[in-house]
Amino acid sequence: MKIHGLQKMTLLDFPGHVACTVFTGGCDLRCPFCHNFELVDGTAPAIMEEEELLSFLEKRRGLLDGVAFTGGEPCLQKNLPELMRKIREMGFAIKLDTNGNHPDMLEKMISEGLVDYVAMDIKNSPEKYAVTCGLETLDLTKIRQSVEILKSGRVDYEFRTTVVAQFHEENDFRLIGQWLRGAKRYFLQSFTDRDSVPYGGMSAPSREEIFRYAQIAQENIPDTQVRGVD
Repeated sequence: MKIHGLQKMTLLDFPGHVACTVFTGGCDLRCPFCHNFELVDGTAPAIMEEEELLSFLEKRRGLLDGVAFTGGEPCLQKNLPELMRKIREMGFAIKLDTNGNHPDMLEKMISEGLVDYVAMDIKNSPEKYAVTCGLETLDLTKIRQSVEILKSGRVDYEFRTTVVAQFHEENDFRLIGQWLRGAKRYFLQSFTDRDSVPYGGMSAPSREEIFRYAQIAQENIPDTQVRGVD
């Protein structure tokens, strides 16, 4: 399996762990506000094979205790469970970031005990999901299945939404809250622009707006928090 990026240490990406972050290539969504679009469209070359990653982790035993997989969409990688199994055998905890469009892969990872924490993106309210993902249409059946898999509580998890002024408004968070009712935790994180975002003209909501959105979601998800906003 090819690795397209590696952040050698992070205290932020994997709650409660000193971790590295592994970036995989490819994604089945085309979110206009994506921070890692070079991984989505294939312009970012692979930087190493999995053997080199495992060698890196071997040298970091005792310094790192976790590995976070993100992308792109890691669940597109058919060999990811095998790689996770090798990393698990080395004693590392594992986190997965996912868009939720691959419930079969998610179920396999959870059932086989390969992940300790899953962060699933919730792009928007169901009616606006496709446009927020940069697609004309999108069947939400698989995403809904992934939501239910996580809500079953067999692995620690969070749902999270990157809030973009051009895509989100109050009623979206009312509908998201109703959809995710009973979820363990939900984070709203404010969009931050950078050079790799594929489309210009995107902006973050105001501080007041994002905290108001969080209050709306709290009506159905009590543990709703705002991340990355002072």
